[in-house]
Amino acid sequence: MALKATIFKADLSISDMTRNYYHDHSVTLARHPSETDERMMVRLLVFALHAHDRLVFGDKIGNEGEPDLWQRDLTGAIELWIDVGQPDEKHVRKACGRAKQAYVYPFGGHASAVWWNQVKGSLEKTRNLSVISLPAHAAAELAKLAERGMKLQCSIQDGQVWLSNGSETVHVELVPLMTSGG
Repeated sequence: MALKATIFKADLSISDMTRNYYHDHSVTLARHPSETDERMMVRLLVFALHAHDRLVFGDKIGNEGEPDLWQRDLTGAIELWIDVGQPDEKHVRKACGRAKQAYVYPFGGHASAVWWNQVKGSLEKTRNLSVISLPAHAAAELAKLAERGMKLQCSIQDGQVWLSNGSETVHVELVPLMTSGG
């Protein structure tokens, strides 16, 4: 029998001073048994960074053709494709071909640096890709906030993110490795 995903719910209050975006979102995350709290919380953080009414989590488990998050316009065209971790270079190029804008958020310290050194040469030619790294400690600190029912406040300004549950606050400094004009 296949193991089922664990459902997490988050009430997320976002204050993004960079984008002038101030909204509350009720988010449901399905954490597959093979996914860690670290990766799930990075997905939630990335949701906050790009929050929009049409931004949704992809069904990536068992469906490698989908991103971790994506946003479609009203015609169904993909506006935004977001992957978390160290995706295959071919997958990233495909995403750039399908979406108006693609993002990759690697995390995990040394493993992310190794991944980026291997793929950056072939990905530098893409015009609609941004790669933004999270510091090595960020995922582990975010995982401490993981609960089945979360009430979180997220403040974003100038590449700095503060995510708090009211008693603990995690600060994440985003590190742009490559940015697009899109």
